[in-house]
Amino acid sequence: MTAAVQSNMVAPTPDLSGVEFATSADGLPVARIGDLVLAMVTSPSGFAFLASAVAVRRPLADLKRADFMGHDGRVADEAEFRLRVAETAGHKRDLARLDRVQTRMSASTPWGGSQMAVLYVEGVVAHMTSGHGGFHLSTDRNAKVHPLLRKDTPWYEEDCEWAIVAFSFPVLFTGYERSLAEKTIRNTWPDAWEKIRGCSLAEGESWTKDRRAFDQRHRADFIVTSAIRSDQRAGMTEVVAIVGEGSIHSGAERRFLVPSDEYAGRGPFGFVIDLARHAEYDGPSSFIGRRSREDGS
Repeated sequence: MTAAVQSNMVAPTPDLSGVEFATSADGLPVARIGDLVLAMVTSPSGFAFLASAVAVRRPLADLKRADFMGHDGRVADEAEFRLRVAETAGHKRDLARLDRVQTRMSASTPWGGSQMAVLYVEGVVAHMTSGHGGFHLSTDRNAKVHPLLRKDTPWYEEDCEWAIVAFSFPVLFTGYERSLAEKTIRNTWPDAWEKIRGCSLAEGESWTKDRRAFDQRHRADFIVTSAIRSDQRAGMTEVVAIVGEGSIHSGAERRFLVPSDEYAGRGPFGFVIDLARHAEYDGPSSFIGRRSREDGS
């Protein structure tokens, strides 16, 4: 977990007990939660993000930008900053109530030798190695994981599979962790989530399900695979696009010119070429590799 947790839900009445708010010496909104201090920092390009400092004892009003480190995700405005602070405070309160034990134990994991372990409860252990980590479940614990999410091995890596452990043993995790686990499973294993929960995910509720719908909807369309600002046409972006998998024309590749402002607004799954509006392009290329082939070098 990062020092400040990422927001994935909106709390209508945030619990701000134990939180101190102020404005820093250089005008930043700041908040203290125990030994953690959070600040809303505005970047040179204009967007705001969350930064943190640990064990800073000076009054909040005396702090400055240089006191804060890291980048714990963007925030839209001060209202969202306060929600993120409330979420982080709740996470810390929940952690204080849980009986997790940090220890060292000799264990060989799929990611190397264990360097540190956290015992959540008997049979549920998180291991950290030099490069990665994850959970190990005892045979009895693994048997309690829903069959649609259960693995054949007792190891659940830390990037996504940790969410299966939290989903299966919610009392061992904080409210924030449970919320994030639910979101991770919706995004990663939407079919299992729908069957377990007995309901369907709407558009926007699962990255994987939305990706499938996008691929199906545009299986016969040209989707951009690479792009570069055009050296030949001001305000245009030169793109290479290929027809999606599953089409009779699958693999066909063409170049197009797209207005740069329009391309900048592309969606999360790629930019779809509109053959009625985007001109096919066979002129000099701004791609270095293509330019070299055109020049015969």
